[in-house]
Amino acid sequence: METLQGVVERITYRSEETGYTVLRLQSEGGSGDDLLTVVGPMASVSPGEYLVMEGEWSTHAQYGRQFRVAGYRTVYPSTVEGVRKYLGSGLIKGVGPVMAGRIVDHFGEEALDVIEKSPDRLTEVGGLGPKRVEMIRRAWEAQREVKDVMLFLQSHDVSTGYAVKIWKRYGNEAIPLVRENPYRLADEIWGIGFRTADRIAQKLGVEPRAESRIRAGIRYVLGVAADNEGHVFLPLEEVVRRCAEDLGVEADLVPPCLEVLKGEEGVVVEDDRIYIPPLRHAEQGAATRIHQLSCISRIETGDLDAEIAAVERRTSIHFTGRQKEALKKALSHGLLVVTGGPGTGKTTTIIGMLALFERRRKRVGMAAPTGRAARRMSEATGREARTIHRLLKFNPQRMAFDHDAEHPLDLDALIVDEVSMIDTVLLNSLLRALPLTATVVLVGDVDQLPSVGPGNCLRDAISSGVAPVVVLDEIFRQAQQSRIIMNAHRINRGEMPEVQPQKDADFFFIEEEDPVRVVETIKGLCAVRLPKTYGFDPIQDIQVLSPMYRGETGATHLNAVLQEALNPFGPSIQRGEVTFREGDKVMQVRNDYDREVFNGDVGIVSKVDAEDQVVEVAFPHRVVYDFADLDELVLAYAVSCHKSQGSEYKAVVMPVTTQHYMMLQRNLLYTGVTRARKLVVLVGTKKALAIAVKNNRVAERYTRLAEKIREKASAVLEKG
Repeated sequence: METLQGVVERITYRSEETGYTVLRLQSEGGSGDDLLTVVGPMASVSPGEYLVMEGEWSTHAQYGRQFRVAGYRTVYPSTVEGVRKYLGSGLIKGVGPVMAGRIVDHFGEEALDVIEKSPDRLTEVGGLGPKRVEMIRRAWEAQREVKDVMLFLQSHDVSTGYAVKIWKRYGNEAIPLVRENPYRLADEIWGIGFRTADRIAQKLGVEPRAESRIRAGIRYVLGVAADNEGHVFLPLEEVVRRCAEDLGVEADLVPPCLEVLKGEEGVVVEDDRIYIPPLRHAEQGAATRIHQLSCISRIETGDLDAEIAAVERRTSIHFTGRQKEALKKALSHGLLVVTGGPGTGKTTTIIGMLALFERRRKRVGMAAPTGRAARRMSEATGREARTIHRLLKFNPQRMAFDHDAEHPLDLDALIVDEVSMIDTVLLNSLLRALPLTATVVLVGDVDQLPSVGPGNCLRDAISSGVAPVVVLDEIFRQAQQSRIIMNAHRINRGEMPEVQPQKDADFFFIEEEDPVRVVETIKGLCAVRLPKTYGFDPIQDIQVLSPMYRGETGATHLNAVLQEALNPFGPSIQRGEVTFREGDKVMQVRNDYDREVFNGDVGIVSKVDAEDQVVEVAFPHRVVYDFADLDELVLAYAVSCHKSQGSEYKAVVMPVTTQHYMMLQRNLLYTGVTRARKLVVLVGTKKALAIAVKNNRVAERYTRLAEKIREKASAVLEKG
């Protein structure tokens, strides 16, 4: 073992999952241009820290000479330049590079001792008033406490950001609480999954076959099934199989632990189906409410045809037969589902319903699952539309909606768009908050991808056979001029899209087989060709959609390439493998009710403040993130097709390659194409395009919503 010590200049790479880190180090006595490469598990290390490491030198075939770390400890730097870099690294909130320079210029090598023992003396430094000094004092104390947690967690390869989150959640109790039950981390701290908690537990001596581990594993398996695969429940045999495989234990150990969880109300068992309790409650509630509202039939007096004719004159819209059917059913039923593809008149039907409800002086609300979808709804109708979360008024203090069955919405009618995006939990909350005297109209495209969350609510409501449904299937003449719309319908019918070059066309296919060339073509389209030809803003108007995140043409790699091409300079901060820079397009990846920003919301980084350790994002409302919370954000120059639901972009660029073979599905391609308003460019091979068009196999989700709606209808019929 050799010893190496020096200052961390920058983190080149870090895996949030394993803690494996590649960093550049200025060794003690070395020059600024002579940086060394250090590799190994160093999850808690940050730029500016002074490390004393043990390890050995090796030579990598591609990257050259490296120091492979076996162990390390953090010490305070002993030189003036080391102190300057340490203070200016952003480790201490309130001290950036400029202020660090002033402090060190004034106090020299004693700067850290002054902050530690006599922080009031910092007022001697120009520009540091009592308020800023107090911020630095508190930040120093917090950093010292966090460091204790980090030192405890570093042997378990937990990253710096997660260590800060653990400390924020538990404070000085963090270490004893984690020792007592490491699996609580997976339940209580977003971003720390079961795998990380399990790794800590194993190092703390928890036996692989321990009941506590298997119980946590069952919750993990059900959570992954819901979050990643959209399942509302899993069959018993599936839970047993997955747990045994994922945990590496005998299958017969799982059922007894399920019984314990059942007794603790950690799971619900229903006919050999295993639910997480909130999902079972939501499925039951949504089924009950859909049945109740569907059974309401209102006898309408007056001449409906005359009223619709009056609405046509007022709106200058000529409704088709199916649209008129939808307008009439909206007045005569408690619940109505309206579905149809692009160009079939869903939006004009909504406009007609609004006019008809308002003509009858009904209090009408409009909502959509995302802010982007709500804004589109508002622009199309000239009326206010809100997100479902804002409509129901989520209360972060209670972690529940203010509007519910006991405090219903003060509405006579509610029109909800993009319903294919709504998962089972949100649908239940929405329907429970409506009085039974109100009418709810659910509008969406059943052929799009299902919700990111668990369930397949729009499809289940239609297939139940209980809810009244109107299918809009006539493509308007104006829409027939768009190759985007016509090709979307061709794809939906299992036919190859028309891709022959045409002047003034809005749909193009660029054939390119080599994945590296596909990426270069997409970069050129976004950075040069489309902005130059069409005047599109490369960040605001163009969206790259990829079937998946992994791979050469996946969203993760495309984001790195596009960031470098579109926004290479400016203040930045690194979080794991991702660099966030002022001007970046970013996406929120979890519902954050305190900040009122939700999964799928897209914004622009407006400020990176290394001194106060915050990143500001315009969503368009301003949201502030601590550095430790940046795992809630991802770059959004390229996003998955799933994450694009409910959005509309001027231009969509989409790789279609056999690299994404497992994800090449008709509804995924259809969803991506229908997100574009003015232009679609597909880049890839006709073979991959044909695979996607022909593959109409929709991944089945475990959900009983349709079945439960039918059961409730049958029970009512049996009672007579």
